[in-house]
Formats: sequence, structure tokens, C-alpha cells
Amino acid sequence: MALIGMAIFSTEENGKDEYLAKTLKSLFKTVNFNRHRLMLSVNAKTTKTEHLIKIYSDIISEVIYNDHNLGTAEAINKIWRNRWPTEHAVKMDDDIVIYNEGWLDDLEMVANWGNNIGQVGLKRKDCIEHPSRIDFYKSSLEFLPQHPGGKWIVIEKANHIMGSCVLHSSNLLDKIGYLWQPGLYGFDDSFMSLRSKLAGYSNVFAPHIEIDHIDPGQTPYQKWKEGQAGEKWEAYQSNVKAFSNGIRPLYYNPFA
Repeated sequence: MALIGMAIFSTEENGKDEYLAKTLKSLFKTVNFNRHRLMLSVNAKTTKTEHLIKIYSDIISEVIYNDHNLGTAEAINKIWRNRWPTEHAVKMDDDIVIYNEGWLDDLEMVANWGNNIGQVGLKRKDCIEHPSRIDFYKSSLEFLPQHPGGKWIVIEKANHIMGSCVLHSSNLLDKIGYLWQPGLYGFDDSFMSLRSKLAGYSNVFAPHIEIDHIDPGQTPYQKWKEGQAGEKWEAYQSNVKAFSNGIRPLYYNPFA
């Protein structure tokens, strides 16, 4: 079982409802919601957002309406707070389309293969992790042992798992808690990957699953988000050292 958490920030200016509609349609077609759950955490909405929530109410188990923009990570954290015991949790953006039916069952299967897998991510076409690299972004491919049902799965081990759609194992979340970021936007996926590795877990992609990032990202809103992250670059480097040196604890619970 897995709980999909999706943060929504839709305004008339950013036009994000266009992508949200395609994302929800993709989930409706590819995820078995008899086994998995979807919850939305809304930082901003339009009348079209509300219309889409009504259209897809059969697959949305709950909607949380925030009274201001919490940022993506803290909005997702409010969803993950509702995670059931042993339930995995997915952080998923509201502007991606996934083509493989049953993809979440595959991610769950990878996470359940052993207690040492912390993150299982889907790899966007613009991800730079690759086995041919010789730097921090070098990855490695390997087969998981054959599943009793006869299915072989290739995983791609990497240091950093981009956060567009990532399953976080129940074991990992029990050990390190929720998403953490130093500001309103930026680096929560990087910090989660780092904390996962420091806690002794492997971070992997499931490269056989097709995923498209459908937002071209050239809107003023996207540039603002990138600016927010860029302003925190020095703080990011400092916090990487703090986590790595044990100065900052790996466990984070904003609701404690």
C-alpha cells in the first residue's frame, strides 16, 4: 500500500490546472486505488481546480486546504501525517504524466524487496544521473532477484533522486521522518536523498517506467521558485555538511 501526496498551487496566472488535469487523468488510468490512496494538499486553487477535484473525487481520498502557501514540502508533510502503519508514501508533482499501468505496484514491489531500499523514484527525461558519469551523479544498474511471479526489475542506484515522483519506504519514514527544506521552495528532494543515504538506505530509480514532465517551466512562477532555491544555495551547502557531520539530526517531524 502507498499514500500518494500531491501539493497543489494553481492560479489563473500560472495556468497549472492544465497540467493538473493531465496528471489526475494519468493516475486514474494507471493506479489501482483499491490498494493505494491519493490525497491533495492545496496551497492555492482556482474554480477549475475545484472542478477537477470533483471530477476525480472517486480516486481522491481527502483534500487538505491550506490557508496560505506552505511550499511543496510542508504541504506534502501534512498529507504524510495521515500515513497508515507500514504504508509507503509518495511525493508526486502536479505536472507529470506516467504511462505504465501498475507503476505504483512496481515501486511498492521494489521497496518491499529488502529493508535497505529507502527511495524508489521515477526518472524524468531531464535527470542527469547516468552510469557513464564519473562524478556525484554516476549511477549503476542492477537486476533485483527474479520475483516469484516471474517479473524481473532493473533498478538504477543513485545518490540523488529527483523529487518529481518518489516512493519513500515506510521503514525510511519511520527512521528519518518527513521532508525538510531550508526555505519555501527548493532542495527537499536533495536533502531527503542525503538523509536516506546517511541513515543506511539505498536510493534507486525504476528506469523502466515512462514519465513526462509536461510543464515547460518558463512561467514567471517557475522562475520565482528557481530564484527562491538559488538564494538558498549557500545555506544548502552548509546544511549538507551539518547533516553529514551529525550536527543536524536526520529525524525531522514538524508536528512534534
